[in-house]
Amino acid sequence: MSDSRTSQVEILVLYYSRYGATASMAEVIARGVESIPGAVAKVRTVPEVSPVCEATAETIPAYGPPYASVEDLTSCDGLALGSPTHFGNMAAPLKHFIDQTSSVWFSGGLAGKPAGVFTATSSMHGGHETTLISMMLPLLHHGMVIVGIPARETALLETKTGGTPYGPSHLSGEENRSLSEEEKALCLCLGQRLAKAAIALKNHRI
Repeated sequence: MSDSRTSQVEILVLYYSRYGATASMAEVIARGVESIPGAVAKVRTVPEVSPVCEATAETIPAYGPPYASVEDLTSCDGLALGSPTHFGNMAAPLKHFIDQTSSVWFSGGLAGKPAGVFTATSSMHGGHETTLISMMLPLLHHGMVIVGIPARETALLETKTGGTPYGPSHLSGEENRSLSEEEKALCLCLGQRLAKAAIALKNHRI
């Protein structure tokens, strides 16, 4: 019989990405998760929404990871939530998905599980930190344990592009440039910290 204390943890890396920058961050965070023994990453995205009515989308996207379901939230042991910055806030498609999680809130399905947030934006002062904080708020209502980036991470001190104590960020610029080495390091750090926190909390839920 297997010991539940040694069973693996699953971190849901859930994001919305329009031009691919946030998706690139999600991939690195997932690698960080899976660099920790006993942890696996499940990468999921959300569909677009329409400005005039609820949009419909195929069950399976044409490319990239599958769309998330509410069941993905209830079954995970931790969550990394990512969005591009839209006027200093999370993008509407991700907010639309989060707004459908009342049943998870009622059941306490996320309470006591670790969560972290990440974002990408085209400008240096485009709202990195406010977007990250906006994503934290519903997670706090769900009772999740927020995991950030500690000051001991040298990439946080050396970055000339994105990166905050609240979570990784990426300065994509108008040309949608690749992640810097410091941004990659902070994404890896978040994935590793979430995995370690999930392992520590799985059998000692607070």
